[in-house]
Amino acid sequence: MNTTDILAEPIAVKAWVEKRTVFIELADQRMISFPANRFKLLKDAPDDLLNNVELRLDGTVLRWEEIDEDISVRGILLGNFQLP
Repeated sequence: MNTTDILAEPIAVKAWVEKRTVFIELADQRMISFPANRFKLLKDAPDDLLNNVELRLDGTVLRWEEIDEDISVRGILLGNFQLP
């Protein structure tokens, strides 16, 4: 792995929610997931709003419009969660 790979912004190509777990497929074919209860606004969001996740900024951010929540893919990969 070279320095360019390490510094490259992680890009999501797909995001979805199943049973209150957020799943992300990255451009490099990795799959990651996290429980919605790791973020304050997602924790209490109704299922129908939680399921409305979109990719923004060329796949670098997850966006929930109705909840007004944005979470960076890089932050998720670094483990930057709001709640334990």
